[in-house]
Amino acid sequence: MRRLRLAGLEKPDTIKMLLAPARFAGWPGERPALPAQQKGASPMSSAAIIDRDAVVAALEAVHDPELHASIVRLGMVKDLAIEGGRISLTVELTTPACPLRETIERDVRGALASVPGVEDVVISWGAQVRASNPREGQKPIPGVRNIIAVASNKGGVGKSTVASNIAVALAKAGASVGLIDADITGPNLPTMFGLPAGLQAGSNEGLKPVERYGVRVVSIGFLLPRGTPVVWRGPMIGSAVRQLLHDVPWGDTDYLVIDLPPGTSDASMSMAQDAPITGVIIVSSPQAVSVEDAMKAVAMFEKLGVPVFGMVENLSYFVAPDTGKRYDIFGHGGAREAAEELGIDFLGEIPIEPGVREGADRGVPVVYGAPESESARAFDRIARNVAARISVLQRMGG
Repeated sequence: MRRLRLAGLEKPDTIKMLLAPARFAGWPGERPALPAQQKGASPMSSAAIIDRDAVVAALEAVHDPELHASIVRLGMVKDLAIEGGRISLTVELTTPACPLRETIERDVRGALASVPGVEDVVISWGAQVRASNPREGQKPIPGVRNIIAVASNKGGVGKSTVASNIAVALAKAGASVGLIDADITGPNLPTMFGLPAGLQAGSNEGLKPVERYGVRVVSIGFLLPRGTPVVWRGPMIGSAVRQLLHDVPWGDTDYLVIDLPPGTSDASMSMAQDAPITGVIIVSSPQAVSVEDAMKAVAMFEKLGVPVFGMVENLSYFVAPDTGKRYDIFGHGGAREAAEELGIDFLGEIPIEPGVREGADRGVPVVYGAPESESARAFDRIARNVAARISVLQRMGG
């Protein structure tokens, strides 16, 4: 048998090339080149194809814990994208202060982990705060989506402290927040926010919000020199409250918090009848005389058709910093018992901490100045619970 000889095949390297598997387009036995596999990746990861319908079906099974409906049906899933084994999506919450965000994230990741081919899940977060609908005869405030009133029927229970810290807590969570000092005869919010009395007294433009700690604050105290009393009768106070609501340029605001004067006064009634209040927080201290008055405040707002979010117990207890021993200086649990008796929610209890008083005197709310303190954490929980209740009320109202 004659040996076929071709030029160039005498060298061993050339013979190896001829015997090697085909690597070029058009050669018999060619296989398409695959991208280099990344270190640590599954051998099947690049070949796996994630079924989009399976992803949507998995997300359908995730429910908002407060609204008790699928996050897909609620329109909370945005920008769903699938790239290889990676799923990215945005979950649009009903409030940036959602108290159950971690629960929703855990449920989303758990649901998507069951979808074949999923290797990584990237979740971004957004929030779209819906506006509450005004009732007949109420005048909406341009740009303001929700109004939260903070009230008591007794002075000295820390209502302004609760209002200011809830406002700052909502702002820290990412919401757009305004705060009205509607205690016309005793405006304290300028002091609590470190703003000088009468800072707008010489202005020809009227009252304008001043931003501090992410909150836009308005108070009649901005127009009054320090120590100036307000000696007005009821109709004038009611008119002033209406002007604070409707004549101040609030702009885009998710939550407008209103610090009401104590008692069932003209200010409270005027605001409740004129403005579309989303709901009210009732503040009480634990002792019986305070709780009794707080229950009257609940009855007043219910008669005016204003939803009551629930009751807060301020000055609830004191823990001695040196010994750790707890003292119930004003009693304990009275507001919780009253809330249960009235059939409303108990929103939480705020301890007595020197830092709360010190922050108010320095003009730095404790939620901002000492965020890791027990009182700051309590204010934050209350703010988030109220924001969640607003979402539920809006869902129930369609």
